[in-house]
Amino acid sequence: ISDTNYSMVTEFIFLGLSNSQEFQIFLLVLFFIFYVGIVFGNLLIVITVASDSHLHSPMYFLLANLSLIDLCLSSVTAPKMIADFFSKRKVISFKGCLAQIFLVHFFGGSELVILIAMAFDRYVAICKPLHYTTVMCDNVCFGIVTAAWGTGFLHSVSQLAFAVNLPFCGPNEVDNSFYCDFPRFIKLACTDTSSLEFMVIANSGFISLGSFFILIVSYISILITVWKHSSGGSSKALSTLSTHVMVVILFFGPCIFVYIWPHPTSHLDKYLAVFDAVLTPFLNSLIYTFRNKEMKVAMRKVLCGKFMSRQGMIRTLMKRELK
Repeated sequence: ISDTNYSMVTEFIFLGLSNSQEFQIFLLVLFFIFYVGIVFGNLLIVITVASDSHLHSPMYFLLANLSLIDLCLSSVTAPKMIADFFSKRKVISFKGCLAQIFLVHFFGGSELVILIAMAFDRYVAICKPLHYTTVMCDNVCFGIVTAAWGTGFLHSVSQLAFAVNLPFCGPNEVDNSFYCDFPRFIKLACTDTSSLEFMVIANSGFISLGSFFILIVSYISILITVWKHSSGGSSKALSTLSTHVMVVILFFGPCIFVYIWPHPTSHLDKYLAVFDAVLTPFLNSLIYTFRNKEMKVAMRKVLCGKFMSRQGMIRTLMKRELK
């Protein structure tokens, strides 16, 4: 990207979530706690799935990838937001803004595919149980994950390709926000952006809306199958499905609103941005932890195993000192 693309604007200023110093301190503490929970919770899920052989199945493999994406997605925006609470002037460079746009759509596009894959996994497991091991084999799972990351990359590049050559000559203040995203970014350009706004709706908005309806229809068909073949395992299936549906709603709800109506005229936009950047990755880890008995048992084993190994190391060191 050449420097001529940057016109007169070399940085953007975030106006943040609030002008109140006391409220900003409250938000600093709150979001720091949330981000620590995101890092700890999602890393614990990834480590648990990797270390417990009982969780080496397609469902948990996809869950581990979802947790990794949630961790990465939150890390693109949350640390910068937390650091900005200490600064009166919340600034990001032009290149930093483009990097945020790229990474947000990269991880967001990847998560969209993973969520669709998780719905497909549950559909095969419940509606076609005899074909499950054949359909969801290792090669298919790795292919799905590769496709997810590849789709995220292509989606992100397609967004950024329209942004890098826009002229920016001021203003450079991003209202009611704490990170760069395409709808607010293009509104600051010194040119007519109506065609780009339509592109945002077509690229991000309709993709999100279409994927959401596909997922909801898929889960409805799964629920119908479960009710028709009610058995002892139906309660477990319903519990798993309700978990997936909650995650889908948490992820797609804010995305659909922001990208179908890309005109930032309401303060609701900034709260949806917070939801997508901090609350959804935090809630995802909680939902999959507390609503999944196998995951809770496996996590206890991992945590207890680490504690016991540490205790063993301490005993060994003490014995050596006594000798």
